[in-house]
Amino acid sequence: MPEVFDVIVVGAGPAGEVVAGRVAAAGLSTVIVERELAGGECSYWACMPSKALLRPVDLAGEVSRVPGMRLDGPIDAVAVLAHRDTVVSNYDDSGQARWLDSAKVTLVRGTGRLTGARSVEVATADGGTRTLTANHAVVLATGSGAVIPPVAGLAAARPWTNREVTAARAVPDRLVVIGGGVVACEMAQAMRGLGSREVTMLVRGGGLLDRVEPFAGKAVARSLTEQGVDIRLRESAEKVERPEPGGVVTVRLKDGDTITAEEILVATGRSPATGDLGLESVGLPESGPVGVDDSMRATGVADGWLYAVGDVNGQALLTHMGKYQARIASDVIVARARGEADDRPSMRDRADRVGAPQVIFTDPQVCAVGRTEAQARAEGFDVRVVEYDMGQVAGGYLLGDGYEGRAKAVVDERRRVLLGVTFVAPGAAELLHAATIAVTAGVTLDDLWHAVPSYPTVSEVWLRLLEEYGL
Repeated sequence: MPEVFDVIVVGAGPAGEVVAGRVAAAGLSTVIVERELAGGECSYWACMPSKALLRPVDLAGEVSRVPGMRLDGPIDAVAVLAHRDTVVSNYDDSGQARWLDSAKVTLVRGTGRLTGARSVEVATADGGTRTLTANHAVVLATGSGAVIPPVAGLAAARPWTNREVTAARAVPDRLVVIGGGVVACEMAQAMRGLGSREVTMLVRGGGLLDRVEPFAGKAVARSLTEQGVDIRLRESAEKVERPEPGGVVTVRLKDGDTITAEEILVATGRSPATGDLGLESVGLPESGPVGVDDSMRATGVADGWLYAVGDVNGQALLTHMGKYQARIASDVIVARARGEADDRPSMRDRADRVGAPQVIFTDPQVCAVGRTEAQARAEGFDVRVVEYDMGQVAGGYLLGDGYEGRAKAVVDERRRVLLGVTFVAPGAAELLHAATIAVTAGVTLDDLWHAVPSYPTVSEVWLRLLEEYGL
């Protein structure tokens, strides 16, 4: 017989857990289905372990810029990997399971699949099958998976993705990285900083980080090159060979050159994990992102019972945005279950429209929110751009002789508000939330003039940007 709950959540990553916790706290009976570890990609194979690997490299760079400070020898990679294991709870999700239990959320371990309206069939970890039925809502929160490009021999060579590189048991002597995006840049820097003798990046395009302002990618490329990373632009792999499992990898390039390495990391993008979700059973395409409206309800599904949050809807593949969408969806579900109004401002997605905030944890860090200059112009805004050298801010002097950075603000001249802001500098991540508030809330430049930054901090760059604008 079907087991009946008010809400079924498929996927126990950060977004799924937020939905489950919030609807259960509101008194709705809730079940969450997870086929791997409760806590999801971010907790075990992405955000958390990658930052644990990057933090020592970041700190080493910071120390090197301060006169009188020095590192005695290389970073202890063994200790860093051990700390990574602590950060990911040694890949044990019992703590997450206990939290779900305390939140009165039923955890079902297995693979969930839609079989019709409000119905989910679970192939359980013990080989059985459970049928779940929802009174009010089913929420898809299955995340995304790494894309392996169709390069001859690549899949057979068992390349690393974000999962294998963040879970590495040792630092490879030589590493080839395919890609020039966030994972590629972060992990190239981490592995080089932790002891890889050779790191080679194969980048199909003409620069790194092509989704942010061009100066950001150039700054990161300069930093990686100075650290010894070999960046090959407009280059790609034509064939990959690994004759022996676990042996050396040979990569043949389109120009005929070859590279050998202990490991090859593929970081060429991600796709929503929807291929085996049974979407066709409810009239949706069987693969690809699940389209949603601004309340996170799946479009094209009658009666509005299906929701999709996080990477699975393809809107912004970022953990914090998935959790934001989850808060919206859960509050809408609760309101509708109670027969209450579901149209409060907090119940509609606004952040995805203006541009999600993102930090790329390289050294220098790249921090951006809103539209780039190119995006703003393409959308027809009356744009004015102001930039400032962050190394000229008083707070920057205190961070060392080699402190460099740049800030860029994209202004809507008609409304005199910020459309986008980018900071590229060591340790700039903590500046981003102020920019996120300004962009999302549409704070005018005249009002920002009265938000006085403290001295001497790098946040004084806000004052300098406004002065460059002419206030």
